[in-house]
Amino acid sequence: MNTELTDPRTGHPRGTAPVSREPEVAAAVAAARTALGTWSALTPKDRARRLDRLATLIEDSAAEYAARERAGTGRPDTETAGEIEQVADLFRFYATAARTRTAPAAGRLVTGHESWVRWEPMGVVGVIVPWNYPLMMAAWRCAPALAAGNTVVAKPAETTPDALELLAEHAAQTLGEGVLQSLPGDRRTGQLLVDSPVDMVAFTGSGRAGLDVAARAGTRRISLELGGNAPAVVLPDAPTDTYASLAEAATYNAGQSCAAPARVITLTENYESTVGRLTEAMGARLAGRDFGPLNNPDQVARYDALVASSSAKRVLAADIATPPGEEHGNWRAALVLADLPHDDPTVTEEVFGPLLTVQHADTVEAALGLANSVPQALAASVWTTDLGTGLDLAARLDAGEAWLNCHLVQTAELPHGGRGSSGHGTDLSTLALQEYQRPKTVTVRLMPGLRES
Repeated sequence: MNTELTDPRTGHPRGTAPVSREPEVAAAVAAARTALGTWSALTPKDRARRLDRLATLIEDSAAEYAARERAGTGRPDTETAGEIEQVADLFRFYATAARTRTAPAAGRLVTGHESWVRWEPMGVVGVIVPWNYPLMMAAWRCAPALAAGNTVVAKPAETTPDALELLAEHAAQTLGEGVLQSLPGDRRTGQLLVDSPVDMVAFTGSGRAGLDVAARAGTRRISLELGGNAPAVVLPDAPTDTYASLAEAATYNAGQSCAAPARVITLTENYESTVGRLTEAMGARLAGRDFGPLNNPDQVARYDALVASSSAKRVLAADIATPPGEEHGNWRAALVLADLPHDDPTVTEEVFGPLLTVQHADTVEAALGLANSVPQALAASVWTTDLGTGLDLAARLDAGEAWLNCHLVQTAELPHGGRGSSGHGTDLSTLALQEYQRPKTVTVRLMPGLRES
């Protein structure tokens, strides 16, 4: 069984990909279970060496990864090149992090006994990743899981199987057969993977799908990243580069980023100037030249429906610079919506497109209330030259990640994760290792004369 793949830049077919069902899922999980004994028994140093070789192979194959990312997402090389470097860096980071982890207290904590804590892998981890960052989201999940001693069966999105397939091939060469496998398919494939005897599920995707994963996983551990709807609080004394920076972040990957700025919130006194400056900055960002298309027809239909349902009195659109031969792709212009109610669908729902809404409030406290008024709580930013005010607002924003005078700035050392309907769990940083491990306390009674044989 195969599914037809479409080029999002042209709307034309670009090939097919297999759709895995019960036999393929069962075989992949069984292979991961077989590989688990050998992989988990390696010392952190030996796993690190293999993960480092995988990182080198990713770097050496950067052009092929970029071509596969472009085929599936339509994104320009200017966006994907840096991300491939980040993917290689993630595998190297976790290779080292797994060797330097800390543990809870150990020692003679109970009279006559010696105790310590072992961190053990969860086992076989089922990973399900979305289509917006096919390679990078896979690395966010797979790198810490592998470094912690787990084996992984990873399902890419139906429209973007390309890069993960190559990653699995390279993992087989460097880590060993069955340690990291790609399981192409559709939504039903993901459900079958969750229903299979994996020990843990790490899922990145929509809130509705995340609830289904949670119900199917039962008592097994899950890690969920379920999208965002990030506010950007722009105060009257915001830096002059605020508007260009927000426009660039809002259109990066055509706005198809869970942490992208979506809701600009100002004070009443700087509302009109912010609308004008954002319109100018977004107008300079052209789809087809500066950023790619929406990924697939379903996302196009969802995005168009949300925009059509908006009550915004001002709809300010940029131009589209479609390359020759790509006129029928999933291109959508950068858009600013202003003069809209606080309960507008484009405010309360994650739009996932190159769009910024602009709201205003009379006071800083009221602006903070608007920022925290939606159920999603993944990321947020504050823009002001008053450091004290900015730090205070960043601390009070309901978000797993907050930026001051920047947005979408991330690195392997810093954690990323959501709250509320944005899910739970941690990606990135050494904290992510704990997602994929379980502690075991070992206590030994010290007996006189007891010795090793």
